[in-house]
Amino acid sequence: SLLMLTPQLQKLISPVPSPTQKTEQTQTKKRKKMEKSIEIFDVIVIGAGIMGSCTAYQTSKHNQKTLLLEQFDFLHHLGSSHGESRTIRATYPEDYYPKMVLKSETLWRDAEEQIGYKVYFKTPQLDIGPSNSKALKAVISSCNKNSIPVRVIDRNTMFQEFDDLIQLPDNWIGVVTEYGGVIKPTKAVSMFQTLAIKNGAFLKDNMEVVDIKKDSLTGGVLVIAKNGEKFSGKKCVVTVGPWMNKLVRNITGIVIPIQPLETTVLYWKIKKGYESKFTIGNGFPTFASYGEPYIYGTPSLEYPGLIKIPIHGGRPCEPTDRTWEPTQSLDPLKKWIQKKFGDLVDSTRPVVTQSCMYSVTPDEDFVIDFLGGEFGDDVVVGGGFSGHGFKMGPIVGKILSDLVIDGETKDVELMHFRIKRFEKNSKGNLKNFDDQVSSAN
Repeated sequence: SLLMLTPQLQKLISPVPSPTQKTEQTQTKKRKKMEKSIEIFDVIVIGAGIMGSCTAYQTSKHNQKTLLLEQFDFLHHLGSSHGESRTIRATYPEDYYPKMVLKSETLWRDAEEQIGYKVYFKTPQLDIGPSNSKALKAVISSCNKNSIPVRVIDRNTMFQEFDDLIQLPDNWIGVVTEYGGVIKPTKAVSMFQTLAIKNGAFLKDNMEVVDIKKDSLTGGVLVIAKNGEKFSGKKCVVTVGPWMNKLVRNITGIVIPIQPLETTVLYWKIKKGYESKFTIGNGFPTFASYGEPYIYGTPSLEYPGLIKIPIHGGRPCEPTDRTWEPTQSLDPLKKWIQKKFGDLVDSTRPVVTQSCMYSVTPDEDFVIDFLGGEFGDDVVVGGGFSGHGFKMGPIVGKILSDLVIDGETKDVELMHFRIKRFEKNSKGNLKNFDDQVSSAN
């Protein structure tokens, strides 16, 4: 009988699993092992642009076990946090942004001190426009409310102060403040990621998140990647820029009105012999010109001999549907350059063009809020930075970190940034100036 056989013989005549059964058994074992060993994080941050990287830095700094996930390579060029320069300025018609910029400036400095190199290069900020511009008047009033020293100058003073470089029409004014400067964006994102790693954060790129669910085992959230990997977190922060609308809609059905725009950054050639005049070393400012179109620019820094002067605006599109070409007519910009800089800047054509993405809300105000619904306070979203958020990355990261750790923030009143504002009015926050900056050209 079978009982009398030696163990060796029993083994020989036992049914052998087929290759398919073997594979299934192996996969089951693997799956069970994986389910047992899913690491639990205190905070999972999805999206490693400036906002996500600043958030991961802040949560890890507060001893939260943090995971930062990015769908592409780190420091990629497909979103809104890459490139050579961003402006920092505290001149806003809305009076709730300047205090955020000032707090952010302190945090930029703190981070630089920790890392040991600079990403922020200070220079004055100059805003120009018609003297009757409601938005420019609101900027002056907003600076006064926030105790930001501001000087209003006419064309003659402008000519003297800025080395005969900028010409203003008769009826235009200049508004000068000390809180201006250029931030190196890719270098800045890298800085916050490095500091997060130093604080013990885990970073994973090429990890596209397709779903977020309530985790029935832990009561937290389960983050699911396209490749099938799962990550468990007590809390989750979503900072996915132009992908925000799509991801949140897929997860919850909630529509956050964030429209991705493709915008173009343009560099123009400075006349030979004048290159050094347009540098920070010579006191040349970061600048913005109010009116139609709204134009902004930075001193010559990243490309010697070139100056960055783009239009704030772009072409509505999905982030996967980019043209990588100028998205607007350049004629108004060429005329503006010719009138303001004469022949000191060659206005015939830009010599460098770069594509970037904005994530624009109807009122161009940020979205910083709990996702709510079944997620309650466990998932926080930060998005809709509308082409003017980069400078505030460090304070936004701190706010998002406060929300997941403490359930509230003491830094900023979030009333203007709630998702619910669009339920009452699809245009969002009402602005008290009708010629405000609009990027959705």
